[in-house]
Amino acid sequence: MNIAVCIKRVPDSETRVKIASNGKSLDEAGVKFVLNPYDEFAVEEALQRKEKAGAGEVAVFCLGPAAAQETIRTALAMGADRGVLLQTDAVPVDGFVTAQALAAELKSGGWDLILFGKMAIDDYNQQVGPMVAELLGLPCVTAVAHLDIDGQKGVAEREIEGGIEVVEFPVPAVITADKGLNEPRYPALKGIMAAKKKPLELKPVQLGAGAIEVVALTPPPERKEGKIVGEGPGAVAELVRLLREEAKVL
Repeated sequence: MNIAVCIKRVPDSETRVKIASNGKSLDEAGVKFVLNPYDEFAVEEALQRKEKAGAGEVAVFCLGPAAAQETIRTALAMGADRGVLLQTDAVPVDGFVTAQALAAELKSGGWDLILFGKMAIDDYNQQVGPMVAELLGLPCVTAVAHLDIDGQKGVAEREIEGGIEVVEFPVPAVITADKGLNEPRYPALKGIMAAKKKPLELKPVQLGAGAIEVVALTPPPERKEGKIVGEGPGAVAELVRLLREEAKVL
């Protein structure tokens, strides 16, 4: 199978971030960036599909700055065959602009599957995968937690509130991967060394302005200091009073 995986470089969720001086973006100084965790499920699924088929290619695509090469190398170390960086100064805020750039690159690839993570942990938009599918005229199933493919037919399971939704679709298709689809492998030393020699193509792209603009970023309000009302059963009455009269949650 020939599979394309679209990935994103995102700040590590354990990194403390600061708002830049312009008030509209993050200050990247000292910030650790990683492969988006949901994209790890997409990469792993592609690798397993290729291994099961016994032939094919897994290619990784990323839109972002030059530093995103490191993110692509992570996917190559997991086992992907090659990478393509659609190089731009910054990832656009408008997901449609990102989708247009990716779709333009993918349209002539003859892919059996195009995989995305369900969402990126920095914006939570869940937009780009479905937009790419629409631009390419392909069926799309989002937030997939289980996937079976037999020839030109696929069956996906999506976890929904109160149950499991089963979706049948033709292949080729666009799939976005949810947690639980698989267990992503850790890059071994051999894979990390091999990744340095795998092809990684840089393609500068010019992006449109898009229809969305970040007006301002503001940190969440600081939490009020807590208070200790006592210990043991004797403190229950006072705790209930404070929850009712001060916190007003009862």
